[in-house]
Amino acid sequence: MRVTIIAGLLMALSISPAAQQHPMQHDPDNAVKGTGKLPEGWHARLDDPSAKLESVAVKSEKDTVTFTTGPAGIYYKPNSKGTGNYEVAATFSQMKPSAHPEAYGLFIGGSDLDKEAQHYTYFLIRQDGKYLIKSRDGSATKPIVDWTTAAPMKDASVAKAGFKTSNELAIRVQGDKVSFLIGGTQVHELPRAQVATDGIAGIRINHNLDVQVTGFDLKKGS
Repeated sequence: MRVTIIAGLLMALSISPAAQQHPMQHDPDNAVKGTGKLPEGWHARLDDPSAKLESVAVKSEKDTVTFTTGPAGIYYKPNSKGTGNYEVAATFSQMKPSAHPEAYGLFIGGSDLDKEAQHYTYFLIRQDGKYLIKSRDGSATKPIVDWTTAAPMKDASVAKAGFKTSNELAIRVQGDKVSFLIGGTQVHELPRAQVATDGIAGIRINHNLDVQVTGFDLKKGS
């Protein structure tokens, strides 16, 4: 018995810090055959440095961009920068359910997006009717608002046979406040001092998703 206990302790001590922090492995990325090209003016950064853009399919038609992902990542136009007062918004339509709730949405305050010191704040939703607000600095992420039920969100429970659910997301920067809205209804507000707002605004799509984004736009405020 004593030998068994000692062996168990040694095994626990041998687990790496990364494994302790992430004891459950994510599903593998779906095998997606993309072209490795993005619509004109768009850039991408995938979370996994070893992932290839060919493993994501991105199609653009009029004001709609459709993302079919293997790996997770962000998508942006470098000239879509918010400063002062502004609002960024888009309608996100999840075309089919994912095996597990996977998130998608907007980000603001993007800087050094092509460098190790990347930074941005993101506002995401997922198919179970919840939202998240989080910041990224380099490879580290920090929850600002952990997964919380969003009353105004259309979630999978109301979807019919075709599943498609559409939700308009917006981040409004006004004065000393930053508001996060779903379907025009505010779900959270933060002091501007707590959020880096000046910078590139764009889209984040996690892995294994099929999402259409319509009307992505950044409007300057007064």
